[in-house]
Amino acid sequence: MIKSFVALLAGVTLSGAVMAAAPVEGQDYQVIDEPMASEAPSDQIEVTEVFWYGCPHCYALESTLNDWVDQLPDDVTFDRLAAPLGQVWEQHAKAFYAAESLGIEEDLRQDFFDAIHEKGQRLTEEDDIAAFFANYGVTEDEARKALNSFGVKSQIQQASAKMRAYKLMGVPDLIVDNRYVVTPDSAGSLENMTQIASALIDKVREERDEAE
Repeated sequence: MIKSFVALLAGVTLSGAVMAAAPVEGQDYQVIDEPMASEAPSDQIEVTEVFWYGCPHCYALESTLNDWVDQLPDDVTFDRLAAPLGQVWEQHAKAFYAAESLGIEEDLRQDFFDAIHEKGQRLTEEDDIAAFFANYGVTEDEARKALNSFGVKSQIQQASAKMRAYKLMGVPDLIVDNRYVVTPDSAGSLENMTQIASALIDKVREERDEAE
């Protein structure tokens, strides 16, 4: 009994030591060779989630990610990048950026995810997306205009350029300070992604303090 307790305690201690260890480049995260310029203020550390509404892993990560984002320090800016990797992905990316431009993305995000993953809706046709948006205080005509707007098309192009620069071929990903990429594979699990991202935020903060 005592031996079992000692073994369990050792396991817990070892687990805590592993969690406290600094993330390792090339193992826990990758470095972006040629990062694009950040749009965040210079005193902010930018964190970006790269996602696709149709991705089951992004859907599974959503709750953990939202809880983590709610607790981020004041010097961290969080945003999302909808990855346009393919025709269906691009339609969902258009929906994301159009919803953002209409100011309804936060309100509909979980419902949009649920509609795809729980209710089996594809939500890739413009009429279906416009009808969905109409439940959130906009007209279907306003939704169609947003989906086909120059601004949304420009954001799709920018998202594509970032995906190429980051050399990302899948989702979800967390990008810290436009330099460090955390994937489910590098983190070992979806849940670990936010923990490693937190450690990288601390790393960026330390690097900036040393540079001053």
